[in-house]
Parts: sequence; structure tokens; C-alpha cells
Amino acid sequence: MSFLRRPFKYVDFHASLYIIVLNFVVFLLTYFMPQLKFYLSLNVGLVVYRKMYWQFLTYMFIHQGFMHIFFNMLGLLFFGFAIEKAIGSKEFLLFYFICGIASGLFSFVIYYFTGSYRIFLMGASGAIYAVLFAYAVCFPRSRLYVWGILPVPAPILVLAYAIIEVVEQFVSSSNIAHMTHLFGFAAAWLYFLIRMGINPIKIWRNNY
Repeated sequence: MSFLRRPFKYVDFHASLYIIVLNFVVFLLTYFMPQLKFYLSLNVGLVVYRKMYWQFLTYMFIHQGFMHIFFNMLGLLFFGFAIEKAIGSKEFLLFYFICGIASGLFSFVIYYFTGSYRIFLMGASGAIYAVLFAYAVCFPRSRLYVWGILPVPAPILVLAYAIIEVVEQFVSSSNIAHMTHLFGFAAAWLYFLIRMGINPIKIWRNNY
């Protein structure tokens, strides 16, 4: 356990910015070479039968359209920079990629056992939802303005998003991977418990 919780030396080299830039670079590449989405998105059949294991990482950098990448990167801009400054760039990178990969892995398991072999999972949403969760843990008293006018405590916003995603998973007919968003929350929760020895529930209880 001491090995798992060994801290990094604090540095802040704006890793969030590099992730945002890399996402847009990949987005431009897939715009001019659409076939890349086939190789880089996460698909059960391609992983199982063609051994494309890199997709657990690369799916995070593939986006369906401009609005998809725009809102994901906007979330990373708003919350990622604050988290990175709080925990350091190395810890942030570990958190971001572990949660993103874990979200894809959890989704893969669901798709595998439900026979959803035609789904191509793409987008950084799982990692972004994990970052939002981390923001609520690191800044529990922070208030976020919904629609720019309604102040909502960060932990309450996380809870609201979780409820919305659960409902949308069962009633929505869109192509949005709502379960992947929830898995992002779950991955972040486990990361705080295992890696950082922090119980988010206790943090929120102590602040409200």
C-alpha cells in the first residue's frame, strides 16, 4: 500500500494544456483520415479478435464531431487546470489516464457481455467526468454556476450528474455512452481511496 501511495515530487508543467492540444491534433488527423477512427476507437470485436489493445488508451483522443471535442476540452480547461495545480502535473497525468483507461475497460466489459460488438466507444468523457469528480473532492466548497446564474456546490453537481446519467442510460436513445461517464466517477472514487487514501464521502460530510 505504501508503494501505491508514494507521492510524486510536485511539478506543474501544464499537462492539461498538452492533453487539450493533443486531442485537437488527433481530431484534425481523423478529419482528414476518417479511417483512423476505426483503428483508434474502442471496439470489442477489434480488441478481442484483432488484438488492438491500444484502443483502451487511444479511444480517449477520438471524437465524433467538433461539439463533442469542444465540450470535453472545455471541461478539461475549467476543471483540469485547477486539479493539476492542486495535486501536481505528474499525479494529474496518472489520475487522468488511469481513470480514462478504467472507464474504457469497464465499458468494454459491459459491451462484451451484452454482445455490443458494433459499438465504437470514443471520446475523453470518462476521464473528464473523473476530473469533475476530483474537482468536487479537492474543492468541496466551490460553487459552480449552472447556466451562468444558478450556484451549485461542486459535490451536489457531481451527484446531480450521476443521477442524470443513470436516468439517461435507461431512457435515452442517443449514442452518448452514459455508463462510461458513470464509470469515470467510479474510477475517480477508487483512485482517491486506493492511491490517495481519501474518502470523498468524508470530505463532503466534513464540509457540509
